[in-house]
Amino acid sequence: LFMLLQATEIVTAPANLVSQITKIAIEYLPKLAGAIIVYMIGSFIIGWIGKVVKAALDARKVDASLQSFLYSMVKVLLNILLLLTVFGMLGVNLTSFAAILAGLAVGVGAALNGTLGNFAGGIMMLLFKPFKLGDLIEAQGFVGNVKEQGIFNTILLSPENKTVILANGALSTGSIVNY
Repeated sequence: LFMLLQATEIVTAPANLVSQITKIAIEYLPKLAGAIIVYMIGSFIIGWIGKVVKAALDARKVDASLQSFLYSMVKVLLNILLLLTVFGMLGVNLTSFAAILAGLAVGVGAALNGTLGNFAGGIMMLLFKPFKLGDLIEAQGFVGNVKEQGIFNTILLSPENKTVILANGALSTGSIVNY
C-alpha cells in the first residue's frame, strides 16, 4: 500500500506541476506581452525625445560637453521611468523601491550639497554664457582672463599671471563684470 501511494504521488506530481505552470502562464502571459509592447514603444519614444533634445541643444548652441551630459541625463531618467513602468505592469510592488530611492537621493544630496551647488552653477553658466573663453572678467574680488570653464569651476589667469579657480556655485550667484 505504501509503495502504491508513493507511485501515485510521483505520477500526479508532474501533472500537478504542468497545471500550475499552465495557470501561471495564462495569468502572467498577457501582463508580460503588454510589458514587452510598452517597453518597445517606450524605447522608441525615448529615442525620439533624445533626438529632439539634441536638436534643441544644437539650435541653442549649447556647449558640447554640456550637450552630451544633458542628453545622457534625459535618456537615463526616461529609461528609469520606463523600467519602473514595465515592472509595475508585471506586478512588482514599487513602493518600497521608491522609498529606498528617495532616501538614497536625500542622503546623496545632503552629502554633495556644495558640489551639487557648483554643478548647478556650472550648468547655468554654460547655458546663459555670461562670458566666454578669453574674456576679461571681474568676479568674487578677482580679475582675470577666462582660461577654462568647466562644470564645477572656472579658471582665470590674472594680470599677475596667477591661476585663480572660482567655484561655479558662488560665481553663478554673484556679480560678474565682463570687460
